Amino acid sequence: MMAKSESKRAPRARVKNDQLDAERIVAGMMSRDLFSQWLGLTVVDVRPRTATVRMTVRPEMVNGFGVVHGAIAFAVADSAFAFACNTHGKVTVSIENSITYPIAIRVGDVLTATAESESESNRLGYYRAVVKNQKDAVVALFRGTAYKTKTEHPK
Repeated sequence: MMAKSESKRAPRARVKNDQLDAERIVAGMMSRDLFSQWLGLTVVDVRPRTATVRMTVRPEMVNGFGVVHGAIAFAVADSAFAFACNTHGKVTVSIENSITYPIAIRVGDVLTATAESESESNRLGYYRAVVKNQKDAVVALFRGTAYKTKTEHPK
């Protein structure tokens, strides 16, 4: 029988390892993700199955109507989603996503996207990402479905 103090240590150690693994995986992904780097993304927070990223909108991201192209908000949300769904250790890829744009995004806006797991099974994960501007207004709502492969992220 385990001593009382031993039973408390194991879960805490696992949580700490899960957090360290999540941070390591996302740092590795970001180091190879040239598109997220081009966007100017910074990873603000990472936890198992959750990620928050931030970027500032630049003039070359505007469409022909003078507002930011929808692909920019999609890309910010998609990057947060990709980081969040890979934090568990298996290489995970998107198989379906959708997005809604409640208000326009302008040059100079600072976008923050937080993606979180809503549900998962052995192979599929369901995520929601909320993108807000510097005024805390929701500018995009994203949903994504991820497929977990059998491949482990490199150590």
